[in-house]
Amino acid sequence: MSTSVAGPEIERLVQLLARLPGLGPRSARRVALHLIRKRETLLAPLAEALRVAQERILTCSVCGNVDTRDPCTICSDERRDSTTLVVVESVGDLWALERAGATRARYHVLGGALSALDGVGPSDLNLSGLVARVANGGVSEMILAVNATVEGQTTAHYIIDLLTDYPVKVTRLAHGVLIDRRSARRSFALAPVGRPHGSLSVGRKRLSKGERDAACNRSL
Repeated sequence: MSTSVAGPEIERLVQLLARLPGLGPRSARRVALHLIRKRETLLAPLAEALRVAQERILTCSVCGNVDTRDPCTICSDERRDSTTLVVVESVGDLWALERAGATRARYHVLGGALSALDGVGPSDLNLSGLVARVANGGVSEMILAVNATVEGQTTAHYIIDLLTDYPVKVTRLAHGVLIDRRSARRSFALAPVGRPHGSLSVGRKRLSKGERDAACNRSL
């Protein structure tokens, strides 16, 4: 029979920390002890930051991003390319693209991906807002930056069918490994819809399976 080694307030702190991604009961307890040891310099400022965030964070009514203003900072930036729209599954994907400096376009957050197993249908995603933005005009290209999963690809095909009647160019992020003379690195180039993704290439030459294996061995 396990016994509590701390008061209910500390135990609740540990339980809440354990709900965070990447933290289990043991790691949550270590984090809680660290916060307690740094009460003045870390715990108090963190508690205040969480309180302010809870009060001020909003969901952007235009793109679905989270910010302390509506429209969000990205949608309010007039230097952004308003003719290009990057569609992502989650706010985390948006932030990742921004950190990488991959584009200066505007975004649209779906809030997930279609999944029959999880019971996520079209009405559960921010698809109506996406169609409305395209229908309002001004968007000439849409980049589908959804994940390379079954759910992500299903969502991409659904969006393509949804926008068939609109004069907008739809492209997708290419997935795969780009091989050059010096190194193997990730390729984030754009590829037209319907073009095969994930193939290895040197310049413009498409490699056979044997050539791909040999190129990979040379790069290691």
